[in-house]
Amino acid sequence: MTAASPPLLLVGAGGHARVVIEALRAAGLAPAGLVDAVPPAGPVLGVPVLGGEDRLAVLRAEGFAAAVVAIGDNSARDHLGARLLALGYALPACIHPAALVSPSAVIGQGAVVMARAVLGAGAMLEALAILNTGTILEHDGLLGRSAHAAPGAVLAGDVRVGARSLVGAGAAVRPGVRIGTDAVVGVGAAVVRDLPDGARVAGVPARPLRSFRPVSPSGA
Repeated sequence: MTAASPPLLLVGAGGHARVVIEALRAAGLAPAGLVDAVPPAGPVLGVPVLGGEDRLAVLRAEGFAAAVVAIGDNSARDHLGARLLALGYALPACIHPAALVSPSAVIGQGAVVMARAVLGAGAMLEALAILNTGTILEHDGLLGRSAHAAPGAVLAGDVRVGARSLVGAGAAVRPGVRIGTDAVVGVGAAVVRDLPDGARVAGVPARPLRSFRPVSPSGA
């Protein structure tokens, strides 16, 4: 970003936001301010707090033309991305210079690629997806809109992950596997077969998590 560029707004103030701030700065970008649903009392890593998310329209009118959604929750990030686009914000991708990105890879608007992540040949990150620290999305893979591959996850060649799904830290996904929308893969899991929409799996190999019904005080 040059001195003449419009100011960049950060949406979010939690732990993920701090990592995004540092990635943006490493890439030569400098957030001029941030907003959050619950605004912190003071600056976050030196970025001033401009108020709550209710100020998005006002800040757009005041000259903030681009925003980065720095929120880890996939559904919340998806919702805010749509809201920002409706208000006329651009959603630039955030790519840490220490990431390894193939020249044939495609990165959608608002996507985030952290340090030491690998994005292989022909791979695609859709809008608002997160390829977190040290994560691998190999050749011809796809990480869907607002999906998140957590630190250290390995998604082998031609893996497809649906919108808003989470692949947990250190998980591994076999080549060619399809993971549906709104699915959750647990930390360290090994996914060796396709998963439907809304699946919740963990373990090696990954298996569906059981649903537990709370026991009432009477034992009923």
